Amino acid sequence: MGFDIQYLLWLQELRNATGGIFDEFFNAVSKFAVDIMPYLPFVIFWAVDKKWGYRFITTWGIGELVNGMIKLTVCAYRPWIRSDLIEPAGDSKVAATGYSFPSGHTTVATVTYGTVFVWQKDKRRWLAVICAILLLLTGFSRNFLGVHTPQDVVVGFTASVLIIWLVGLVQKKLQGNDKLTDILTFVGLGVVVLTIIYITVKPYPMDYVDGQLLVDPQKMMNDTFKACGAFTGIMIGSYVERHYLKYEIPVGTAELPMLACVGAAIMFAWKEWFAPATIAAAFGDHWGNFIARLLMMLFAICVWPVVIKKMANPVKNSN
Repeated sequence: MGFDIQYLLWLQELRNATGGIFDEFFNAVSKFAVDIMPYLPFVIFWAVDKKWGYRFITTWGIGELVNGMIKLTVCAYRPWIRSDLIEPAGDSKVAATGYSFPSGHTTVATVTYGTVFVWQKDKRRWLAVICAILLLLTGFSRNFLGVHTPQDVVVGFTASVLIIWLVGLVQKKLQGNDKLTDILTFVGLGVVVLTIIYITVKPYPMDYVDGQLLVDPQKMMNDTFKACGAFTGIMIGSYVERHYLKYEIPVGTAELPMLACVGAAIMFAWKEWFAPATIAAAFGDHWGNFIARLLMMLFAICVWPVVIKKMANPVKNSN
């Protein structure tokens, strides 16, 4: 038995010894990181700082894509498949999607909390500290709940830190260089095409126990199709916004905070309820999720900014 499984068993004993009183807390920490925090980049883009909003959105999009690519390349089984002694807490086993390595929750938490840390460490140190604590708690929660090994968390964190650094570096280099930005946009679309080809043609482990397939690779691809759709939407949406919409935040208007919250709520409702019941149901898990996330990003970058401009700066009646 490897050290990673022994560590998870030790945490499992700790959960059992404490009667599971911390389970819901760490489950909430995990869910907040992936269910709520991913909308922060768009609120920042709409209402706070457009430049940093783009940085947040790009970092988040790349993080999701890279995480999916690594998962489908390594194809590491979840801890409870590697050892039947592992029993995840609560509904964590049902909520966990995709292969195990690296941790998707840690990746999303790092690209969001980590970018806030970089953004605010010299302005609002207290906020940077809170984000650092939440990031550490999210990573630990994946081990505590028994759904990821330590290496899953460490690699998810490390890859995301590199992405944050790289996106910041590239953004500085691209400042004012629209031609190079457009080139990288089309490169990004090419990466999506290559990613889809790669994940659909590569071989996957097909291990059976008592005639039952341990892990269905078709289901494991769903999250990466979502990431590909989102990244496609980011690339297309940013191109349209830069060249045609040229969105400027209507700073100081009373309606702006409400409009940003409404936009985030619409995105949440689409992702959680309406997209699965419509687009995903019509086109299947792979392409349905791809299209749904593509539309969500186009809404965030192209549609809602137009709504904000119209409603935050209403045209006065000339009469």
